[in-house]
Amino acid sequence: MKYFISRFFCIFAPMLRAKLYLLAIIFCLGLSARANSDVSSSPVLEEQSEATLDSVALTPAKEIREFSRDMESVEFVPKGQWIAGVSVSYSMSSQSKYQFLIFEDISGDTYSFKISPMVMYVVRPDLALGGRFSYARSLTKLEGADIVLDSETDYEVDHLYRLSHNYYGTVMMRNYFSIGRSKRFGFFNELQLQLGGGQSKLTTGVGDDLTGTYERNFSLDLGLAPGLCVFLNNYSALEVNIGVLGFSYTATKAIKDQIYVSRRNSKSANFRINLFSIQFGVAFYL
Repeated sequence: MKYFISRFFCIFAPMLRAKLYLLAIIFCLGLSARANSDVSSSPVLEEQSEATLDSVALTPAKEIREFSRDMESVEFVPKGQWIAGVSVSYSMSSQSKYQFLIFEDISGDTYSFKISPMVMYVVRPDLALGGRFSYARSLTKLEGADIVLDSETDYEVDHLYRLSHNYYGTVMMRNYFSIGRSKRFGFFNELQLQLGGGQSKLTTGVGDDLTGTYERNFSLDLGLAPGLCVFLNNYSALEVNIGVLGFSYTATKAIKDQIYVSRRNSKSANFRINLFSIQFGVAFYL
């Protein structure tokens, strides 16, 4: 009997110990999980977590600084000033038996005249609105000229007469800005809208060979003309501007020998410096 009891303990004792160890481990794990759940549900920890979230939510975002070039500029033209100016150009030439390249024996007279008064008002500092009126007239009298291409090819032109005059009205908006902190030197940017019209006549020959053409034209121009302004004193300044950007439209009607009628329309966009549009003038700031 003792033998069987000793064999029973020898066989089943290890198995019982293993089961006891397993029950002990499960019991310990259960106690640990319960303790963790009690701690996580603690009101103190909940308040701490909520405070942490609130502090994160209330933390302001990093301020983004605006980029600035720190360009210095002062008030160049004060509000309330009147700007009055005028630009005048005149040229005349006379030739007698003059030669130039393929042109020989040129004899004749030419002249051109243009005047452009301007009035503007400064509606706010460095911003002016106003207008300009222009009148242009030109005359060419060519008594005779020869066009010689080579020793066997030449053309003769005589008794050529051309007279033209045109009128232009321009609405302008001008924005000034100084060069640094200087109140004597500054730039301006001028936006122009111009309407114009005129007429011209051209005749060649004499007697039975006389022929002539009469033309009427209409033009529309929209352009941008930057310029430079130099004050001589508090009330007068020298100005120069040049057209760099613009759109132009011209419509022309021609009548030849009072019989033949023709029409010509042209459009152009200019995105380069136009040397023929340079204007010099004197302006008075009152």
